[in-house]
Formats: sequence, C-alpha cells, structure tokens
Amino acid sequence: MRLRRCILAGLWILSLITISFYGGAVSYGFFFGVSMVPVISFLYLLCVYARFKIYQETTRRSIVCGQREPYFFTLQNDDYFSYVSVSVRMHSSFSYVEDSFEDVEYELFPGDRSVFETKIVCKYRGEYEIGVKDVFITDFFRLFRLRYAVSGQIKALVAPRIVKLSELKSIADLPVLMQREAMGDSEADILVRDYVEGDSLKQIHWKATAREGQPKVRTTLGKESRGISIFCDTRRYSQEKKEYLPLENKILEAFLAVGFFFADKNRRFTAFYGQKGITRQQVEGLRSFEDFYKKVSELSFGEEEDLGQVLEGAVRLEPVGGIVFCVLHELSPVILEVTERMTAGGVIVVLYLVTQKDAAEYVRLGSSRRKIVVLSAEEGLEGRM
Repeated sequence: MRLRRCILAGLWILSLITISFYGGAVSYGFFFGVSMVPVISFLYLLCVYARFKIYQETTRRSIVCGQREPYFFTLQNDDYFSYVSVSVRMHSSFSYVEDSFEDVEYELFPGDRSVFETKIVCKYRGEYEIGVKDVFITDFFRLFRLRYAVSGQIKALVAPRIVKLSELKSIADLPVLMQREAMGDSEADILVRDYVEGDSLKQIHWKATAREGQPKVRTTLGKESRGISIFCDTRRYSQEKKEYLPLENKILEAFLAVGFFFADKNRRFTAFYGQKGITRQQVEGLRSFEDFYKKVSELSFGEEEDLGQVLEGAVRLEPVGGIVFCVLHELSPVILEVTERMTAGGVIVVLYLVTQKDAAEYVRLGSSRRKIVVLSAEEGLEGRM
C-alpha cells in the first residue's frame, strides 16, 4: 500500500511538471486524472463502509472453557458494485477459531454472500467478546484501508471446565487418612482451641500449650467432622483482563478439580470462599456436585476478598479437621499463621498456589503436614496436583 501511494505521488508530481513546462489538454487531463484517483478511491471506500454487512453467531452464549463450539460469520454485499478487498480480524486474546481467516482477503461481487463455518474455543472462564473483532476494507487501487467496527459483537459467558483427576499426588502418601475420611470413621480428629474452665485436663494439647504459652485443648470432631474442606481464593489481583482472567480461570479449575475428585468417590466435603462474606457449601458426592459447579461458575472476584479472613472465619464458625485444601494466588502471613495452627492440631493442609514465580522459593514454607504445590496459570492440572 505504501509503494502504491509513493507511485501515485510520483505520477502526480510528474503531471505538475508536465503542465508547468508543456501545458496542453493531454497534460491537464493527465494531471486531473491522477488527482482524482485518491478522491474516487476514498469515496468508494465510504460507500462500502456505509453499505457493508456482517453477521456472526454461536449456537449458544454460555460456553464451557476449552470446549469446541460451532461458530459462523457471514460477509454480505447487497449493492450493485463489488467489494474488492475485505479482510477480518478475530478476538484472539481469550479465544481462538480453528480455521484461519485473518490472512485472507475476500472479494464480494454484487449480491454475493459468503458464509464461513468453523469451531471456536474459549480459553478462560469469564465474560468477554469472541469472534470477529474488526473488518478491514480496501479500495481497488489499494491506496486506503478503513477499519469497520463490528457492531454485533458476541459476548460469551464462559464457565470453567471440570478436570477429572485420576489421583491427587499431593496426598498420595496419605491413603490411610483418606480411607478414614471416606468411611466417616468415628475416631476423633483434633484441632486446638483456647482452654475454657471446665474442660477436661485429658484434652489439653501440651505441645500447642508450650508453643503458645497458654492452655490449649483438643477439639473433638468425631463423626460430625466434615473431614475434607476446600477453600478458594476469590480476590482479584489486577485490573487488566489479560492478567486476571488466566489466573482466576486456573484457580476455579483447580478448585473444581479437587472437589470433583472427592465427589466422584462419593466423599463428602465442605467448600469455603469469600463473596462479600464467608460462603460455605457442603457437597454430598456427585448428587450435589452439579449445584456446587453452578455456584462456582457464578463466583465473582473482588479486590476486597481475603482468603486469610475466610480461613479465620471458618475456623471460628466450625471445627475444620482432617484434610484442608486451599487454592490461592498469594501466601499472606495470615494464611501461613492459620494453616500453621491447623497443622499443629493434627490437620493435613495442602496449598495449591497458582503463580508464575519459581516454585523453589515456596519449598521452605512447606512441611510434612503442610504441602505447597505450585501450579501455572497456563499449564494443565493433570499430573501436577
């Protein structure tokens, strides 16, 4: 396009020289002809811009992350002249189409209608625009290009996918404990709390008492223990979609993966997350997992949410024993302190940390009863959890 403009500018200068030194009807005709080329080309583009039509559609607005959905778009020419060059640009940050349309220029003859059918895949959970983003139209001399903003943008509501894990490597060395939780063993799990007058001296947890400098007693959970608790971080850590969408998608994906792992084995678990306060949901195997999935899909992330407060609040509301899973992005001092108290009371804690940072810096914070597993926002969960 730049070369053509340079050639036209050179011809226009040549026409000026011609009429300046030679004059005559031919020279002036050449000058006016060259001068009118860009004017006619631009007027042509304006006509195409005003009359051009594009339609696009998916089979449904609600899409599951990573799932292939039918998608088509139509370029249409209802005029009596041709559209010599039409090209499209897709939304590519959060979704992609299986066939490439961006490197192709289409010519639409009068009354022509071109329909393109393909599959579209959304990469992250959330609500965002997909499909054709812009249309570019070029004149027949290829001197100008106009960007046609597509008015009928498709905004997809994308739900997180469910990753079915064959095993949880993070607790592979705890089969006895998992079996006990699955069968609802009545043997008491323990979590410490402050000593209250009247508590039996047999219930005093001497290690916790020595460590904290005040009497601590064991909290008996027994048959009423929920056994498995899963916490999810719902804090938004950025204002940029390109930053927070992949992160939030992977957090919910891991949250659901752990939940489905236990639900598929008909093991009861309790889920906790922040939604302007502590939200608690008990899941009784697969029969109630669908409702759990629906609520997780609708979770909103906010800057005011704090997983540390959710952990503290959950411990105050009810005993949390057995195994505790946390899916989060950052390890705050509060989270470390609360989980340390949990492990001191005999609880197994697994922290799934979704981050791009080097995993080595978190290794020293883990222990035999507090495992830290680092996950990448862009990598799969299979074999890593």
